[in-house]
Amino acid sequence: MSQVRRRLEPVAAAALGALQTLALVYTQAWALPLATLAWLVWRLDRATPARAAWLGGCYGTAWLCAGVGWLYISMHRFGGLAAPLAAAAVLALSAALSLYLAAAAAAYARWRRGAASDAALFAALWLLAELARGLIFTGFPWAASGYTQVDSPLAALAPWLGVYGIGALLAAAAAGAVQSIRSRGRAWAALAVAGGVVAAAAAVAGAVPAGFTRASGELDVALLQTNVKQDEKFAAERMPETLAWVAREMLSARVDLVVAPETAVPLLPFQLKDFAPGYWELLQAHFAAPGPGAQRAALLGVPLGDFERGYTNSAVGLSAGAEYRYDKWHLVPFGEFIPSGFRWFTELMNIPLGDFSRGVLRPPSFAVAGQRIGPNICYEDLFGEELARRFADAATAPTVLANISNMGWFGDSVAIAQHLNLSRMRTLELQRPMLRATNTGATAAIDHRGVVTALLAPHTQGVLLARVQGRQGVTPFAWWAARWGLWPLIGVAGLVVLGAVRLRRFSPAAPAGPGARR
Repeated sequence: MSQVRRRLEPVAAAALGALQTLALVYTQAWALPLATLAWLVWRLDRATPARAAWLGGCYGTAWLCAGVGWLYISMHRFGGLAAPLAAAAVLALSAALSLYLAAAAAAYARWRRGAASDAALFAALWLLAELARGLIFTGFPWAASGYTQVDSPLAALAPWLGVYGIGALLAAAAAGAVQSIRSRGRAWAALAVAGGVVAAAAAVAGAVPAGFTRASGELDVALLQTNVKQDEKFAAERMPETLAWVAREMLSARVDLVVAPETAVPLLPFQLKDFAPGYWELLQAHFAAPGPGAQRAALLGVPLGDFERGYTNSAVGLSAGAEYRYDKWHLVPFGEFIPSGFRWFTELMNIPLGDFSRGVLRPPSFAVAGQRIGPNICYEDLFGEELARRFADAATAPTVLANISNMGWFGDSVAIAQHLNLSRMRTLELQRPMLRATNTGATAAIDHRGVVTALLAPHTQGVLLARVQGRQGVTPFAWWAARWGLWPLIGVAGLVVLGAVRLRRFSPAAPAGPGARR
């Protein structure tokens, strides 16, 4: 390999890693990650372990920088962190989280045999790297590769394998295409292999009836989008207007369920009593009264607690029955709790941060008009294995999921479209509709097939009216993830890697190919 090509390889890896994130927003481009991954495998096949780690790290760092670059907005625009420091923080986070992929790439270069089984090895290592990022240190699975396939044929396997399993199949298809070229020397063979993996996955999923769930009635819902800029959310001069709008829309809604976003009421109970006396009591009395029509229940985001008992990021359900409360379980590092040793970093920013208490992993659902509503807050809907814990008992499992979020922290960025597609994957995995009520978007209703049935324009104040069909029954993914979390995937991937290591030890390796440096 010429020195020029060798120096350009990391640049190309970074460019392709960033490019593949387009499919997180434009999901029709689902084949793009397949192509970028195939290029990465092609170069890893010719690399030493050290070189492979460098290429994998460059690919992963750019992938995450492009996927979560909107964190810069929250740190710089709203947190007051100097622009160079905010950019450096995004880069450092992306690089740190890419160490898993760098290690996987090095292991692949070390243990590959130059045989067809290399595709399985790469897929298993890729899976382990994504699982590590999604689980270790509370996990940060945003932009996982499987989300790029929400509109691809591989999405048919979501109720079986979940997003990580789909990501592993994507990696297997890319690696299989590369091994096909190496063995046959023709590009058409690679296309045939990649297309064959995708088609076979869709055929296997389609061979078994996908209707794991059945309809269980309908709800008319109203989803509020407050559209309060983040730097105005806690401003005393703006708050009366926001609180008045939320109350007016909630009280006037003629639906089964009205949902307001995360911290739609941004004050703690004792603060609300001083700032807007009688506000909470008015909402409680309205939804507790068994009046005429279809007015039945409300779900809205509000912080709860006090200094002595601790604080929670919560959703409160109001109805004629007992008042319902859901406390967020999966807290955001640096946003809702400060990791040990990083208080110095949070003190650089002018953001109201604190250590919140978390709720329970398997909370009860909110009963509304014969349906069981399963709330989740902010990026909790990234953790499908945690939502699946609520499906251990089919008789009490949610029939409808409801996500309340505040994406105002990230301005007018691709984070809104990305989060919508992440929620769509949850509906495919669990075959449950998802209601999304957000501050700035995307406020939407998604059915159990991942189809957006109603959508409010982002960055507008308004109310989205929709009808949602509840579902009963449990998907295979929900069944096994409710019992064992992601350990089945970890176990299968570990066995594949262990088998590859043993084969490498007891059988001679094939040459790495022209231009390899070993």
